[in-house]
Amino acid sequence: MEIAIVLLVLAIVFITRAIKVVPQQHAWVVERLGKYHGTLTPGLNFLIPFVDKVSYKHSLKEIPLDIPSQVCITRDNTQLQVDGILYFQVTDAMRASYGSSNYIMAISQLAQTSLRSVIGKLELDKTFEERGIINSQVVAAIDEAALNWGVKVLRYEIKDLTPPKEILLAMQSQITAEREKRALIAASEGRRQEQINIATGEREAFIARSEGEKQAVINKAQGDAQSITAVADATAGAIERIAAAIRQPGGEQAVQLKVAEKAVEAYSKVAADATTTLVVPSDMAQVSTLISSAMKMIQAQQK
Repeated sequence: MEIAIVLLVLAIVFITRAIKVVPQQHAWVVERLGKYHGTLTPGLNFLIPFVDKVSYKHSLKEIPLDIPSQVCITRDNTQLQVDGILYFQVTDAMRASYGSSNYIMAISQLAQTSLRSVIGKLELDKTFEERGIINSQVVAAIDEAALNWGVKVLRYEIKDLTPPKEILLAMQSQITAEREKRALIAASEGRRQEQINIATGEREAFIARSEGEKQAVINKAQGDAQSITAVADATAGAIERIAAAIRQPGGEQAVQLKVAEKAVEAYSKVAADATTTLVVPSDMAQVSTLISSAMKMIQAQQK
């Protein structure tokens, strides 16, 4: 009975050492008699008990690594408190096992030294403006060395850049002055645009008024011209009718009679005026002389 129990225990130990189930996104490094033998892939794997040994287990997932905060000095001798986070992934389990005794610490230290080197080449203002360039340069510096460790550095992100309090106060004052300057410029631009709009409006109003006055003058002139034309047409028509009437039988005698009546009326009006001297023809029987004299008197009355 005891022998059976011992055999059962040995079988369990044998099966436990011989059968290995590797989870997804993991890689296990196997050593045979102390020497690297192979890397187990995800799934069911078989080993030789007491000969093969799983020495290292690595996760192939993306791993975030917090980089401790450190003091960096910029090109213009300004101190910055910088911390960040690094993302890496194990790509070669064998190199990750034998390339470095502690690849995580190696990556962390290399990230710090690379960051100090990159920031030391930049001035203070550039460190805030070019975070993307800093991140890419740090990744390039670490990735080159991490190839021997079986690790791929994916990206590096700066979490915080903290300058000294005196620098912060100076930066805040500079920002305030810059904003006040922009406000003054915006106000002056507004006033300039307002004056331009007022001048443009006045110019357009003046043009509109002048165009209206011009059109009014044109309309008046056209009205006067049309009135004169109408009067002239009416006068011409009346003259044509008179001329036609004169050409009729007895027309000339009617005209002479009308003129004689006007002459008599004119003489009566002139005679009533004590200040007017009237010259009467000697032969009043001559109709032509009377008519001529009457025509002259009519013309004088019209003037």
